[in-house]
Amino acid sequence: MRYRARVPSSNQAPRAQDPSGPGDVRASGGRIRRAGRATRRGLRRATNPSVIRGSAIEVAWTATHVVTYPLGVLEEQVRHPEERLNLDGLDPIKRGLIIGDVENAGTPIILIHGVVDNRSVFAMLKRGLRRRGFGRIITLNYSPLTDDVRVVAGRLEALVEAVCIETGYERVHVIGHSMGGLVARYFVQRMGGDSRVHTLVTLGTPHQGTAPANFVPHPVARQMRPGSDIMTELAAPSPGCRTRFVAIWSDLDQMIIPKSNARIDHADLNARNVFVPCVGHNSLPVDGRVVHEICTTLAHVDQDGSTVAEGATSIASAPSRQGAPRTPGR
Repeated sequence: MRYRARVPSSNQAPRAQDPSGPGDVRASGGRIRRAGRATRRGLRRATNPSVIRGSAIEVAWTATHVVTYPLGVLEEQVRHPEERLNLDGLDPIKRGLIIGDVENAGTPIILIHGVVDNRSVFAMLKRGLRRRGFGRIITLNYSPLTDDVRVVAGRLEALVEAVCIETGYERVHVIGHSMGGLVARYFVQRMGGDSRVHTLVTLGTPHQGTAPANFVPHPVARQMRPGSDIMTELAAPSPGCRTRFVAIWSDLDQMIIPKSNARIDHADLNARNVFVPCVGHNSLPVDGRVVHEICTTLAHVDQDGSTVAEGATSIASAPSRQGAPRTPGR
């Protein structure tokens, strides 16, 4: 029996061969679908009213801050109010704080701005704290052109000691925005500052570094890169740290990437992370929710970090470690 080879007819086009194979085609299709879903999520988020409002506030506040920036260039003169012997002339909010906890009302609060800011960024926060009844609010100015995290931490140490001597208070509260929070945390963890700082509140601070710092060829930016020597030091064990931490972060913070790097995740630190949605980086110190959170936290905290008023949010989210041994050299 003869076998003849089958020859395709002249009117049949040869089938094109896909060099990638069916598996690669399916993988490419999956990537396209995932990219499409990510794009749709991004568009939905970009058109979310809360995101639009938060972005508009960020732009408006940044423009306002550019105008007010020159007013905060000069170092603030430290002024301590006299101790009140009566409640005459005080509004109900201030009167309530002083009656409820006169020690918290007088505890000094030190504010530290971010890398491209000055003390003018805290105008709204200072106003909110004063309206709540806090009488001693001091700001620390620094320049990123001459100071880095360690240098500013040294200046903070000197300021804290001076304030404690002048006021008679043994401990202070510190609020740091962006790099300011990193400075304060370095002072607390690496320089023994936990003996002086009762509560440290950070706003949009790159506690685990931020990706944009990788593209800025500046010594201060290098310290804020993920995995930098500063980040390594802060991630090291800190047994016995007595300071209470509150880290406020947002999903609209354009300077912290990934956003969760503004959280404090450390086994030895008594930290509470507060998420405030739809607030830009520069808007954190002026956002009403943030100001309320800070005022409420500082107004209802006693010496060991627990709350003294029913309904106040506790910052004692981790077990107290006051009895743990201290690390030499800290």
